[in-house]
Amino acid sequence: MRIRRSPEHRPAAGTTARTALAAVAALALSAAVPATTARADDAGPAGPAGAAARPGDIVSAAPSAFHPLPGQPTNTRAWKIHYNSTTAEGAPNVVSGTVIVPQDGHTGPRPLITYAVGTVGMGDSCAPSNNLPNGTSLEANLIQQLTLRGWAVVVTDYEGLGTPGVHTYTVGPSAGHAVLDAARAATRLPGTGLSADTPVGIMGYSQGGQASSWAAELQGSYAPELKVKGTATGGVPADLMKVADFNNGSYGSGLIFMAAAGQDAAYPELKLDSYLNPAGKLLVNGMKENCVAIDAIAGSFKRISDLTTRNPLAQPDWQARLGQSKLGRTAPAAPVYQYHALGDELIPYAVGRQLRSDWCAKGANVEFDTIWIGEHVSGVITHSLEVGNWLADRFAGRTAHPNC
Repeated sequence: MRIRRSPEHRPAAGTTARTALAAVAALALSAAVPATTARADDAGPAGPAGAAARPGDIVSAAPSAFHPLPGQPTNTRAWKIHYNSTTAEGAPNVVSGTVIVPQDGHTGPRPLITYAVGTVGMGDSCAPSNNLPNGTSLEANLIQQLTLRGWAVVVTDYEGLGTPGVHTYTVGPSAGHAVLDAARAATRLPGTGLSADTPVGIMGYSQGGQASSWAAELQGSYAPELKVKGTATGGVPADLMKVADFNNGSYGSGLIFMAAAGQDAAYPELKLDSYLNPAGKLLVNGMKENCVAIDAIAGSFKRISDLTTRNPLAQPDWQARLGQSKLGRTAPAAPVYQYHALGDELIPYAVGRQLRSDWCAKGANVEFDTIWIGEHVSGVITHSLEVGNWLADRFAGRTAHPNC
């Protein structure tokens, strides 16, 4: 089902089509505003006035840029930030990210989207903060749709992606913390016009769907002060064991080995290396240094048995750790718009439907939308306008339409 919007808040058809086309095709060229030096003196590593560091406090900030395509100017100001966050096991860490604010002359409060990207890879060069300034970020055109609405956006790099250590790929609690703390950091960064009262939307697809869904589940307990109005999440790998079984031996099998490396990074006692044969060690070590295109190709059509001496996913400790990233145990505090392609060839549609059922059973406010035509990657593109409109309704205070 889709939301039926009344004429008074639905954009004119021509305007909607032009806006979406301009954003997706990255043809909306506007005058660039040069970045100036960001001052983070009031929110440094120790937090305000020398207080103890808190999750979301700014560690460092420097001018950056946002280009949907190489050299394409945007009417935005951007900063690369490092901020305090929390690992899956509750220890403090530091994560990097990018804050983007439209320079549109708007002087009042503006919404903030904390945006979780889909899989980009595990090498530091893949981090969004390294690619957004160069116009080489895979989801930059989707992010531009948000800034064209006048919304600020903060994009986390996740734990270990662009910062020391191995990226904790698919470790749900770590990703959820990073997404929420990115929003905190953006509201604490001087010069953005954002504040603790800024309305916040959470958004992500695929890996970003897992991260945004975890942020939605954690927000009520971990970051209750954030003024979260809703979460839009799609293609969610809510149950990693089922996703791994679905992809074993398929062209998406590289994701299994990336996920294993990510879990091992978060939980070193899993000792992934002890399960890998020489070919498996070569593949996984290469994945840690490369981006998704190379990793996906290198790992495609491989079975777990091809690269291991025994299957780690059959072991109780691995099953327990993967189980800790399973979604659906906590009802998000704010409304959720969840969408999934019926023909998703990487994340089974049934996994998405189960998450919806689990949330609904716990009393969550969920609107679930099936993408009837398309597959995994196309889903985030074809539904981007619907997602933006749903979040706009939440920011405007309109009633959500759950369909549990």
